[in-house]
Amino acid sequence: MPDHHNPLLLLTTGLFAGALLAIAIQRLKPKPRKEDIRSGIEECIGNTPLIRIKSLSNATGCEILGKAEFLEPGGSIKDRVALNIIKTAEGQGLLRPYSGDVVYEGTVGSTGVSLAMLCRARGYLAHICMPNDQSLEKSSLLLKLGAALTTTSPAPIVSPTHFVNLARTLSTTHPTLPSSTPSSHGYFANQFETPYNFAAHYTTTGPEIFSQCGGRLSAFVSGAGTGGTLSGVAAYLKSQDPKIKIVLADPQGSGLYNKIKHGVLFSPTEKEGTRRRSQVDTIVEGIGLNRLTHNFSLGRPLISDAIRVSDEEALAMARFLVEKDGLFLGSSSAVNCFAAVKLAMELGPGHRIVTILCDSGTRHLSKFWKGMEVGASWDMEIGDVLGASKIRRFSDGARHNREQVPAGLKNEEFAA
Repeated sequence: MPDHHNPLLLLTTGLFAGALLAIAIQRLKPKPRKEDIRSGIEECIGNTPLIRIKSLSNATGCEILGKAEFLEPGGSIKDRVALNIIKTAEGQGLLRPYSGDVVYEGTVGSTGVSLAMLCRARGYLAHICMPNDQSLEKSSLLLKLGAALTTTSPAPIVSPTHFVNLARTLSTTHPTLPSSTPSSHGYFANQFETPYNFAAHYTTTGPEIFSQCGGRLSAFVSGAGTGGTLSGVAAYLKSQDPKIKIVLADPQGSGLYNKIKHGVLFSPTEKEGTRRRSQVDTIVEGIGLNRLTHNFSLGRPLISDAIRVSDEEALAMARFLVEKDGLFLGSSSAVNCFAAVKLAMELGPGHRIVTILCDSGTRHLSKFWKGMEVGASWDMEIGDVLGASKIRRFSDGARHNREQVPAGLKNEEFAA
C-alpha cells in the first residue's frame, strides 16, 4: 500500500504535475507569426487572386478564371509594367530617385495612372501626354496623383503631335517643370515598344497564373493594346506547357484579328469605299490596334486563334458580370470575358480557360458604362450576352456610347 504521506513521493509527484502543466501552457501559447509587411506600395503589386467566374463557368461547363488585376494598388494590370520600366531604368542609371528626374509617357489610360502613382512612391515626377478629349475620370486622377498633364488634339501615329510622339519629344528636350532641378533627366517610358513591358508579364503574371492553376490550364485569352500582357504571359505559359492554347480577344475595328486569322493587318472599316475619318468605331478602350507593336510581335507566333467582340457583346457581358457575379469591370475586361465564353463553347465542357480582368468599371463611367442600367426587370441569361448584337437595347446603348468617341481617332488612341 503506497505511503501518501511520504515527502519524497509528494515532491516527485508535484514536480511531475508541474512539468506537465508547464508543457500544456507552452502549447497553448500562440506561436510567433511570420511578419508580412510590405515596404511601400511597390511591394503590393502582383500576386493578385485568380477568380473562378461562377456565372460563366456554370453556363459553359468550362472553368473560366479571371486574374483580378483590378485589385492592383493602382487599379490595373499596368502597375506591373510601370514598376518594371522604372526599376529597369534605375538599374541602368537612367533614373535617379529624388533628383528631379521626370518620366514621360503617352497614354490615355491605365499606364499613365500607374506611372503617376509609382513616380510619387519612388521619388520621380510623371509627365503624361494624352488626347484632349478623354474622360474626365482619367485626367482628374492623373492630376490628383501629382502628374504634369499635357493634352493634344487627336492625330495619327505618324504625326509628331500624336500623344506618344509628343511624350518622346518632351523626354529628349526635357522642359523644366516647377519642381525639377536643372540637372534632372527626362526618361521616355515607351510602353508600346519597350521589351520591359513584355518582361514584366513573362516574369510575374505568367508564372503566377501557371502556379495558381497548379500547372493545369487549357487556354489563355487576352486582348492586346501594347501587346505586352498577351505576349509575355503566352511566352511563359508555352515554355511550361506547349499544349496551352493562346487566343487573342479583339474589339471591333481593330486590325489585329485579321492579322492572326489571315496574316494581314486590316480592319473592315478600311475597305475601299467605306473608309471613314474614324477608322476604329468602338467604345472599348485599352485594347485593339491597327498597327503592330514590338511587344505584340514578340508573342505573335504563339497565338493560335483570335475572337472578335462587338461593342454590343462587350456591353452585354459587362452588365451580365455585374448582375450575376458582382464584378464591375471595364471595357477591355468585358471583351476578354466574352472571348473566353466563345472559346469555352468551341472547346467544349471540362476545359480551364484563364483571362485577364484588367481594370474596374470606375474609369469607364463616362463612356463605356454611360447610359447602361443594371438590374431593373430583366434577368439576363448567357444567351442574351451571346446574342447581344441582335438585341435592340444593346445596339442603342452602343450607339449612344459610341457618340462619345471623337471622330479622327484610331484604336491606338484608346490603347493602354
